[in-house]
Amino acid sequence: MTVGATAAVGPGVDLDLHARSLRRVHDAFMGGSAQAAGPRPVVTRSWQRVLDLGLDPSQTNPRGPVAAAELERRRRTSPLALVVDEIRSVLTSVADAAHFIVVVTDADGVILWREGSPGVLRQADRLGFLEGSAWTEGQVGTNAIGTALAEQAPVQLFSAEHFETDQHPWYCTAAPVHDPRTGALLGIVDVSGPALTLHPALVALVDTATRLAEAQLLHRHEERLRGLRRSAEHVLAGVSGPHLLVDDHGWVAHHSGVTVRDRIAVPSEHRALAVPGLGLCLPERLAQGWLVRPRGERLAVTARIVRRDGRAVLEVDGTGEADGWSTPLSPRHETLLRALHAAGPAGLTAADLSRRLYGDDEHQVTVRAEVSRLRRVAGALVATSPYRVADGVHLAVRQQG
Repeated sequence: MTVGATAAVGPGVDLDLHARSLRRVHDAFMGGSAQAAGPRPVVTRSWQRVLDLGLDPSQTNPRGPVAAAELERRRRTSPLALVVDEIRSVLTSVADAAHFIVVVTDADGVILWREGSPGVLRQADRLGFLEGSAWTEGQVGTNAIGTALAEQAPVQLFSAEHFETDQHPWYCTAAPVHDPRTGALLGIVDVSGPALTLHPALVALVDTATRLAEAQLLHRHEERLRGLRRSAEHVLAGVSGPHLLVDDHGWVAHHSGVTVRDRIAVPSEHRALAVPGLGLCLPERLAQGWLVRPRGERLAVTARIVRRDGRAVLEVDGTGEADGWSTPLSPRHETLLRALHAAGPAGLTAADLSRRLYGDDEHQVTVRAEVSRLRRVAGALVATSPYRVADGVHLAVRQQG
């Protein structure tokens, strides 16, 4: 997070005067009037998106909470449940915690957890800023949670930078939390409170909380892999030849006789996996995780992108007619594979792929998440650092048309 670029208010600014100035900017923009000084670029982009959706800034747009059972399900399945206590401890440990509330959402912008100053919580209740409510731009207009989701970046908003006039008495500071293994968006951490109590250190404080959350998630992942290794020690002691031990998501806990950086395709029974350096493997279920080893002689893996009924399909050849497998590819994943094939052994960085897919290098987090999803189906056929078709894989790509 670049603190200076994210902050809505510079040091020493009179908050009351700035709030009044922003209300004039808001009224002029919403009324279509010419103005000498417009809102910040991130606010302009958001307001335009929200206006295009047909929301009314003078209305409190619907944001009814999900049912209690659905809220509990979302909490239970969210990876952020593992680190929400750490997030709270960072953000509620400062003196100014008496003047704000801390909110954690899921990747859909649904508020999962909320705590903080009782007085500010009561104000939030009247605004519909409740657990179970979705605070996306499409639901409630420009707000730090929804705009951070839309921009895939940290956002701080002050007073009339919010779209709805009912939110003008507020500030909010939000930052995305990503899966440190894959780059996938997990949710948003937000601090909100009365606008005139905004403290300049909040951007850095929220940044610290999100970094801690991501570090803790990575630590817990590594602990789970260590636990898997311990649980399988007696099995691995009797295994000869090259093999891998992986978890249910394909993350590698142990490898012997083959170099695999981090992940293969998600294993399942009776479905062969193509692993560079091992060839075709049939995963064997253990009490925890999977043992993955070659079915026979190690061969180079041959794969190709073909089209069936107008859709792209990745086909992987095996050592015999029944060994091969195929999986459909989304248009985005087909584009990624074609780009990696064209790049050759040198591969591409996240910035390279961002420019190829989006025309700029501002979407690197999105690219990492897309590659992670691709590797769930293609596994170690796609290598990382840089992204490339793995060594030992021959990928044939037919011309599109």
